[in-house]
Amino acid sequence: MKRSDVFVADEPGATVDETEHKLRILIIGGTRFIGRHIAERAFADGHEITLFHRGRFAADIFPQAEHRLGDRNADLHLLGSGSWDATIDMCAYFPRHVHALADVLGDRGGRYTFVSSVSAYGVPVAKGFDEDSPVVKLSDPTTEILTDSTYGGLKALGEQAAIERFGPGSLVVRPTYVVGSHDFSWRFPWWVTRLARGGEVLAPGPADDPCQIIDARDLAAWILSMNERGLSGIFHAVGPAVPITWKTLLKTIAAEVAPRETSLSWVDRDFLVSHGITDVDLPLWPGVEPDPAMLTANPAKALNAGLKLRPLEETISDTFVWARTYQPGDGSTLTVERETELLAMWKVLLNEK
Repeated sequence: MKRSDVFVADEPGATVDETEHKLRILIIGGTRFIGRHIAERAFADGHEITLFHRGRFAADIFPQAEHRLGDRNADLHLLGSGSWDATIDMCAYFPRHVHALADVLGDRGGRYTFVSSVSAYGVPVAKGFDEDSPVVKLSDPTTEILTDSTYGGLKALGEQAAIERFGPGSLVVRPTYVVGSHDFSWRFPWWVTRLARGGEVLAPGPADDPCQIIDARDLAAWILSMNERGLSGIFHAVGPAVPITWKTLLKTIAAEVAPRETSLSWVDRDFLVSHGITDVDLPLWPGVEPDPAMLTANPAKALNAGLKLRPLEETISDTFVWARTYQPGDGSTLTVERETELLAMWKVLLNEK
């Protein structure tokens, strides 16, 4: 059995206590998206919560929590007092974030949860890869230039720092795309709202590429459960449990929210790339640098550790309800006019073949 297949308690060889109990939890972040869902679930479960955040987003939510306002990039002195059973870190993007937090908390932070990403793996990965697959090694591990090409390597270094500073009892979570309400990235909600408008929808190919997402509520519930049960290790937090394709995702969204006359028109990747379309224009689509295997992370270990995944239809429906209450900022996603233009050019090209 591989080391990463073993769930460990606080001490090597200790017996895991499966009895859930109330915790004092420090959440670094906690007012946006995943952190917000974790806080909501934690309160529902009766835990005592401290939120450390900048106060820039939804600062007035969770009045029952202790709020400590600060910027982890500048000053963590407000965390110099108090003690917690668990610390859940939503927004550590550089190794120094982990080191600085460890410096100020010492042994007062309890079990440490580092929210990482499957982007931590090196490219290419094998289809169905597990948690023992090699991670990215940056040519310059000191860089703090956060780009698509450095994000994964920096997350891998953050994981390493988490284990070094908070110990082997730490929990490292590697999700793929996290979706649901309060998703300010507007990636999954963009597709839900686009398909809800109906008409002819540009669907970027290949249709049979794999797809993995996880509802933020399922991720939150599982992270809390892992802390309640004293479990640690490195885990893929991905869904659905049964693999799906990009085509299945879009067709399922359409079946849930789209008008009857809605149609999906699949357009070749090379055509889109040649016309300057990127993953910014069409969220969740890999764009010019596809690595389909990256969305085939094996979820078995997390499922065996109690990860429960709700039906995709429920996630879609609830996301649509929330999306109608949210006004996204001015983005650079595909406009109606550009979509129409691309579809017309694609049809001309098909007719010429």
